[in-house]
Amino acid sequence: MREGGPDPANNLALQNAIEKARSYSMPKENIERAIAKGAGTDAEGASFETIVYEGYGPEGVAVLVEALTDNRNRTASEVRHLFSKHGGNLGTTGAVAWQFERKGIVVVPAEGVDEDELVLAAADAGAEDVERDGSVFQVTTAPADLAAVREALEAAGFAIDSAELSMVPSSTVAVTDESTARKLVRLVEGLEDVDDVQDVYANFDIPEEVLEAVAS
Repeated sequence: MREGGPDPANNLALQNAIEKARSYSMPKENIERAIAKGAGTDAEGASFETIVYEGYGPEGVAVLVEALTDNRNRTASEVRHLFSKHGGNLGTTGAVAWQFERKGIVVVPAEGVDEDELVLAAADAGAEDVERDGSVFQVTTAPADLAAVREALEAAGFAIDSAELSMVPSSTVAVTDESTARKLVRLVEGLEDVDDVQDVYANFDIPEEVLEAVAS
């Protein structure tokens, strides 16, 4: 077993797999496969390990890639190719990780929600912060408190869109140039499409109007 074994309390990858499975309407088969991978193995007995790749996108944007793989050479080759293709480059271990902090993020739809009540319920449950982000509230927790905060908010009657572990950047890089924004979006999308990649985090901040232009 990798990353703490089969106990979710000591295995962040497994805890994240379980929380994601709870957050989305996944078929039972997919849930079991995700949890098995998070525990470090699968039904065929393949052994998986968590690998974190650190690199830079255009404009020096920090990019963190978390992968779960049974073949590190294959995964490294795919990740390296995508960084190079979209104007970035892989860095060494520790190159950008210091710019991110592991947090639990619970997403609550904002419609019909009294912000003061949510803030109070979240604080009582041990959450660190509550912020409005468009049509949702993001409740931030310490990694170990994610499940407890989610359960407390559900018990208080709040709907939950998702609850998962994330890497939150300590600062962001503003990107207003459409060409640069397009490269960054393509880089992230490409990395997310790699089968072994579980999550991609980056510290860019692209204005909504630029994102819309890139999408079109």
